[in-house]
Formats: sequence, C-alpha cells, structure tokens
Amino acid sequence: MTASMTVFPTWLLVIAALIIFVLAVIAGYYLRKLQLAQKRQAAQLAELEQSAQDQRQRVNDSIQIIARTLLDDGVGLTEAAIRIRVLLDSLQVDKSVRDEFVAFYTIADKTSHIPILQEWKKLPRKKQFQFEVEMAEIEVEYKDFALDAAKRIIGREF
Repeated sequence: MTASMTVFPTWLLVIAALIIFVLAVIAGYYLRKLQLAQKRQAAQLAELEQSAQDQRQRVNDSIQIIARTLLDDGVGLTEAAIRIRVLLDSLQVDKSVRDEFVAFYTIADKTSHIPILQEWKKLPRKKQFQFEVEMAEIEVEYKDFALDAAKRIIGREF
C-alpha cells in the first residue's frame, strides 16, 4: 500500500509540473506579444509626436514669413492679420499670446464679415469698393499696432 501511494502522487506531481510548464510557456508567449505591441505603440507615438512637431514648425515658419512680408509691404495688413490669427489659433496659443498680438485678432474680427476668395469675386464692383474702403479705414486705425506686433513676432516660436 505504501508503494502505490508514492507512485500516484509522483505522477500527479509530474502532470502538475507539465501543466505549470505549459502555462508558463503560454504566459511567456503572450508577455512577449505584449512587449512587442508596447514597443510598436511607443514607436507610433514617437512618430506622431515628431509629425506634430514638424507641423508646428511649418506653422511657425509660415507666421514668420507672413510677418516679414507684412513689414516689407508684400502683403496687405488685413490679409496678414487674418492669416496670422488663423495660424496662431491652429497652434492653440495661450491667452497671453493672443493678448500680445491682439492687433491681428482685432483686425481679423473687424473684417471677418467681408467675403474672401470666390465669394469676393462674385460681389458687384460697387460692393467690393465699399469693403475696400472699410478695410482701408481699419488698416489705418490699426496699422501702427499691427506693424509693431509683426516686429515682435519675428523670431518667436509658438
């Protein structure tokens, strides 16, 4: 009776050890798959962050180009203000930045009702002239503030 009792538990231990070994191999397999997935995810996140940084740099470069062009009289004040405002907003700048460059925001707001591009071309010449006069008045009123803002924006990164 003693001999059979020792044989039975030995087989039971062997089977239990085999089950534990198989489960450990399966757990190792899934752990490795998880590690590889996390590595891929980290690489994708790094790629997205780099892409976002590259896009941010392109927007910053565009702001610099528009500001320089405005200072060189290569673009109208209204158009520059609208473009700079859109670009700053796309960067989701802080309120302090919006406050610092309020001239662009003000000009853009005051001219936001004026049609652009194809809608502008559809307007009768008389209406275009009225809007041009309105833009000229706004530009005269805010020109010094906007040019000062353009000078301050040069070299800035947002």
